[in-house]
Amino acid sequence: MNIETVTKNNIAIGIVAENKPAIANVQAALDLVVEAKYQAGANRIAIPKEALAPEFFVLSTTLAGEILQKWVVYGVKAAIYGDFSAYTSKPLKDFMYECNLGSSFFFTATKEEAIEKLAAAPGPQC
Repeated sequence: MNIETVTKNNIAIGIVAENKPAIANVQAALDLVVEAKYQAGANRIAIPKEALAPEFFVLSTTLAGEILQKWVVYGVKAAIYGDFSAYTSKPLKDFMYECNLGSSFFFTATKEEAIEKLAAAPGPQC
């Protein structure tokens, strides 16, 4: 997976440069973490929604929950960006809303907004 690096507020942020589903399971999500840490020196990752398998956005598959749980364990903060207007599921909208209230995972409209959120999020908690 191609990962670019940007630095904002002295924080390295890995930007996934994939526009096709590359994250289709938990192992692919963990591989992304390893690549981001070693390629970009980052534990904060901005991901276009197109890089996630469609199943991620169907909460009943549990894929989103499993991936986010693994990322929490590994101290990763992530922002998924794109146009989410096509999703009409109330549980998904509630999930996205709740994520945006926290400091580890965000859903944003643009890559720039994702970078801003990740750069402002507090560091890992002990």
